[in-house]
Amino acid sequence: MIDAGSAILEDLRAALGAAVSTDAAELEAARADRSGRVSDARPLAIVTARSIEDVQATMRIASQRGVAVVPRGAGTGLAGGSTAGAGEIVLSTLAMNRILEINDDDELAVVEPGIINAVLNEALEPRGLWFAPDPASKAISTIGGNIATNAGGLLCAKYGVTRESVLGLKVVLADGRLLTLGHRTVKGVTGYDLTALIIGSEGTLGVIVEATLKLRALPAGPKATIGAYFDTVEQAARASSVITASRLRPAAMELIGQSALEAIGEYLGLDFAGRGSYLLVQMDGPAAAIEADSAVSIIRSLGGVAEISSDPVEGDRLFAIRRSVHAAVTAKGTVLIEDVAVPRSQLPAMFAAITEIERKYGMVIPTVAHAGDGNLHPNFVFQGSEVPPEVWAAADELFFACLRLGGTLTGEHGVGILKRRWLADELGADQVDLQREIKLLFDPKNLLNPGKIF
Repeated sequence: MIDAGSAILEDLRAALGAAVSTDAAELEAARADRSGRVSDARPLAIVTARSIEDVQATMRIASQRGVAVVPRGAGTGLAGGSTAGAGEIVLSTLAMNRILEINDDDELAVVEPGIINAVLNEALEPRGLWFAPDPASKAISTIGGNIATNAGGLLCAKYGVTRESVLGLKVVLADGRLLTLGHRTVKGVTGYDLTALIIGSEGTLGVIVEATLKLRALPAGPKATIGAYFDTVEQAARASSVITASRLRPAAMELIGQSALEAIGEYLGLDFAGRGSYLLVQMDGPAAAIEADSAVSIIRSLGGVAEISSDPVEGDRLFAIRRSVHAAVTAKGTVLIEDVAVPRSQLPAMFAAITEIERKYGMVIPTVAHAGDGNLHPNFVFQGSEVPPEVWAAADELFFACLRLGGTLTGEHGVGILKRRWLADELGADQVDLQREIKLLFDPKNLLNPGKIF
């Protein structure tokens, strides 16, 4: 007698042939993402889709057989949102990586979900165009994954998160139907905005198979980059808050706390001893130099030591330091990366709360922030694969401190499996119930990425 798993594999192979894999190493890799969380067991199979039809065939078989499907791109998520477990099918869109169209006149591109963010921008640059969302993982993360998590990154304070750069989507539903959502026009308000609903839904409502993206003209003129050191992280946070309150709009404004800066120094072999916390500010556009001078005046008035550079090589070097924080902290042990966001005026208070939690629990929490939009990434470092109770207790206090300041539990990483337990604390029971009803409307059998978010 053929067991259920074997029957599902037979169906998949009959429809998709060599796209179906049960290679042990591939299945093992699909148990985890970059969050460090690992599922309880290997999934049943991996389907490497190369077309919309492959995705539809997979979902039809899964729907008929009642088997769960976990959509997955590059697996770079930080909330456990693409991890797969026992009996589940991993539906990889990583091989769907073509640029289908670049329209210079309308400033848009149509792409498949598997294309890497940085690869897309390399193709756009000779045309003077740019896809603005700039996650720290842009060299390895896919556009589909960026959309599924509504990724932000270093430049979103000025240019917005992923949602602001997506005009339309093609999405395969749990039963295999294909929806075409959104538009190619600058304006478009016909019906409910289902495009916005899919963005950030973490693969729980449908599988993104194509995206129409809004592009921007590359900023004109040289950029001005500011590097500033402060004695305390609270001083640096105050400076960033005053810069935005002064109506300056940096393209990027990144804050690195002292312990995170020390970890980066150790990892890269750089000497940051005694430099305290670091604020990295970059202005772009025609007024970059004037705005940078204004920002430096603010920084110095609040106790910072600042320097300006218009050298693009130096600017890239400074941003490479910031982008190395994850690798630097991971080198010290297992990391639980958190992703809270507060109103920008509350950044100093949030950093003060983190400092108090560090004292209370006797732990170091290396923290970096997209200071331009109030998004903080506190890192809890521990040894072993299981998160210790004291880390969860400290994280719990951190989350509630964030909510008291008018913040949110996640600014860009998503809920995944890591933050499900706190969802109702932010949204309230009624909204959670309504969101569950929306999930069931799209996916009545709960087959798409079950156990994520809710």
